[in-house]
Amino acid sequence: EYTMDVFFRQTWTDERLKFGGPAEILSLNNLMVSKIWTPDTFFRNGKKSIAHNMTTPNKLFRIMQNGTILYTMRLTINADCPMRLVNFPMDGHACPLKFGSYAYPKSEIIYTWKKGPLYSVEVPEESSSLLQYDLIGQTVSSETIKSNTGEYVIMTVYFHLQRKMGYFMIQIYTPCIMTVILSQVSFWINKESVPARTVFGITTVLTMTTLSISARHSLPKVSYATAMDWFIAVCFAFVFSALIEFAAVNYFTNLQTQKAKRR
Repeated sequence: EYTMDVFFRQTWTDERLKFGGPAEILSLNNLMVSKIWTPDTFFRNGKKSIAHNMTTPNKLFRIMQNGTILYTMRLTINADCPMRLVNFPMDGHACPLKFGSYAYPKSEIIYTWKKGPLYSVEVPEESSSLLQYDLIGQTVSSETIKSNTGEYVIMTVYFHLQRKMGYFMIQIYTPCIMTVILSQVSFWINKESVPARTVFGITTVLTMTTLSISARHSLPKVSYATAMDWFIAVCFAFVFSALIEFAAVNYFTNLQTQKAKRR
């Protein structure tokens, strides 16, 4: 799931509200909104929505002479975002925000994008970079769904997010790579230096175990392996194989020594 702060704008025409006079635009108080028909728009994949009321209700309601109405409100929306984390942490996601009419079918109300599919959704540049993600773009679509009560128009905005790699490079990838390199140093240590090679082997195995546990805390609990899981598994295999290699060399060295003594 994700949370976003939006200025939600809706425009429609109500011929009953046409007026004449010198004023081209009539700005109404928020208290008048309840006395005028407004679309019953709701967010289909929203878990929770909050309308801001500090210091006054954050709403704007204007009527043009031809009966066109502009209704804007500030909302904080918590919505579902299905994620497939197979490529974590090099993954990207398209988080949808779906909205439409709750009660009015397609025969009574139709939603369209006012500025077309390219310019109807605007994201400020300062909001395109988040702590863990970069917003690389957004796309919009509309569809009609059928239900027991009729056909409804559903509008969808997809926010395309790409996860940032910096944290994981510093905390996981670089330490794992350095640990693997350190484990290979034991190959250049004299095979007779058993304590030194033992320290290298056990230390690197314990370090990889600690890094693996730390990495799991950064992951949502999923039932499949991610790219980070495979990376850590391969690193662990290299480190563990270095320890096995030391044990094998030590075993065969002792075996040759015993054979030499028997001769």
